[in-house]
Amino acid sequence: MPSDFTRASTTDEIATVCRIETPKNCGLVIFGASGDLTRRKLVPAIYRLYRQRLLPKGFFLLGVSRTTMDSERFRDLVHEELPADCDEGCWLQFARLIHYRSIDYGDAGSYRANLSGILPALEKEAGTEGNRIFYLATPPAVYESVISSLHAAGLAGNDQGSRTRIVIEKPFGSDLESARQLNRLLLGAFREEQIYRIDHYLAKETVQNILMFRFANSLFEPLWNRRYIDHVQITAAETIGIEQRAGYYEGAGVVRDMFQNHMFQLLTLTAMEPPSLFSASRVRDEKAKVLQSIRPFRLDRLDGQIVTGQYGPGVVSGNTVRGYREETGVAPHSAVPTYAAMKVWIDNWRWQGVPFYLRSGKRLGRQGTEIAVCFRPVPHMMFAQSFGGGISPNALILRVQPDEGISLEMQAKNPGSRMCLMPVTMNFSYPREVTLSAYERVLLDCMEGDQMLFVRDDGVDLSWEILTPVINAMETGGGGAVQIYQAGSAGPSAADSLLENDGKKWRSL
Repeated sequence: MPSDFTRASTTDEIATVCRIETPKNCGLVIFGASGDLTRRKLVPAIYRLYRQRLLPKGFFLLGVSRTTMDSERFRDLVHEELPADCDEGCWLQFARLIHYRSIDYGDAGSYRANLSGILPALEKEAGTEGNRIFYLATPPAVYESVISSLHAAGLAGNDQGSRTRIVIEKPFGSDLESARQLNRLLLGAFREEQIYRIDHYLAKETVQNILMFRFANSLFEPLWNRRYIDHVQITAAETIGIEQRAGYYEGAGVVRDMFQNHMFQLLTLTAMEPPSLFSASRVRDEKAKVLQSIRPFRLDRLDGQIVTGQYGPGVVSGNTVRGYREETGVAPHSAVPTYAAMKVWIDNWRWQGVPFYLRSGKRLGRQGTEIAVCFRPVPHMMFAQSFGGGISPNALILRVQPDEGISLEMQAKNPGSRMCLMPVTMNFSYPREVTLSAYERVLLDCMEGDQMLFVRDDGVDLSWEILTPVINAMETGGGGAVQIYQAGSAGPSAADSLLENDGKKWRSL
């Protein structure tokens, strides 16, 4: 029987329509529990899942970090970050599931003393049957210490009938060699099926729907190729600056921060071939094939393929903001890019000759992430004598955030006696009550053992293989000067040339 998402207005109805199954009992151990990510994102997401009755019946949360405090203090800290409409009765029930221990990340003995002892007791009380998820919400600099210590303390393996999984936040390495080193360490302690390399962009509702939209409908898949598609634009625009992340961003920049993971993952989902089965391994096989088909960048002609910029002072949403070099912790003459636009070619049968234009930046005039599939114009414009101006070709817009949905832009006759066309849009927006947040979706999938939305080790290596030479060339002056753009604008004007040279233009932000 066909499902009607728009009629699902409560959590129980959503679960029925979408067949959401409660995951198996497990305990969640969060390293970096005293940090912002845990307090602002992870615990609120877990609380919402609890409130919606989507957590397993047997569950506990153990926060772990170097900070010394007791469980009561940790509960108070995370409670402060919950929304104002928090149900206090629900919170009191949820708080009983929360515990805390301090630990020395690099000392296996500390793990034996503070984790090996408490975990069996918590698991017995909650009835989790030894199923554990270790979530690394720490700075990347301590990933290796945590992984090595878990392994040395005997906490990394699956025991009789139980499951152990590890979730790792981005960034996964800073170049090809560091990513490979981290993968070697991980695979020395865990098996690939235990490892969940998170990219929260992949957990957004519209990103997940790309596969459903393409492969469950006979209307679009026959058109999804070089014969009908002129080009594809993938945009991830942010109005925020670097906030308090100068220490990280000065060593990363926008290409490491956004393109190696988010942007390339959106690209692979858009360009991949249909998998033979809708399974995590088959989908990730097809995504890897896309990365293998990306044409290497011409390092001696990067300025024709990549434009980088850095935000200067300006006005965003009516507020005057500082430039990147005036941010706390940023070097006064920093050349780190906060914006990048690049042209990517995929050399395979489906996409030969179709350019993919990717752009991402901070302190832009509008926030939004979208994939725009721009179709070729009609082969013969029979209305040329009737209409003076050009007619925009059709475009399919997959809006990832903030207004998740799908739009199809077409032309139709304007009502009235005069013969004139007007653009019309068929639009679908996701009902807010249906969607789960990215972290809610990621946590549920990990509890269920579904790796569909997580990146495999070969996917990490392939994306770094493409971008590491580019980053090295840019950092040694091979990609041209980083251009300053005004905060609140659409980015550096030179980015327009990437499309204008091909007779195209960016969609407006």
